[in-house]
Amino acid sequence: MKPTTKLRWGVAHIYSSYNNTIIHITDLSGSETIAKASGGMVVKAHRMESSPTAAMAAAKIAGEAARDKGVNALHIKARAPGGHNGPNNTGPGSQAAIRALSRMGFRMGTIEDVTTVPHDRCRKKGGKRGRRP
Repeated sequence: MKPTTKLRWGVAHIYSSYNNTIIHITDLSGSETIAKASGGMVVKAHRMESSPTAAMAAAKIAGEAARDKGVNALHIKARAPGGHNGPNNTGPGSQAAIRALSRMGFRMGTIEDVTTVPHDRCRKKGGKRGRRP
């Protein structure tokens, strides 16, 4: 990208669980969808939806659609399922999707983790004595 090129920013929301990876590119406000793709759109087997390979292919689809609409720079918001029972760390596709978007030539802004964290919670599953083997 030439230094004189005007940057047109977008936000890539990457939701990465152990079952799937969803890449959703919006405008800066987050209200207007520019492009979206998921791991399930690019592989046949359900067990492959969360794989880094599927995440890279989905990021490529979303990135090309965003580039066609004039976006050439991205802020990234990575998210895991979170909540009071979900895992708080992102699935295997998150890093691969970020890497694929940067390889496509997008200018990268901030990369932040926006996983939901409960401030007080419902009772965790597992009963009085916790989970036992």
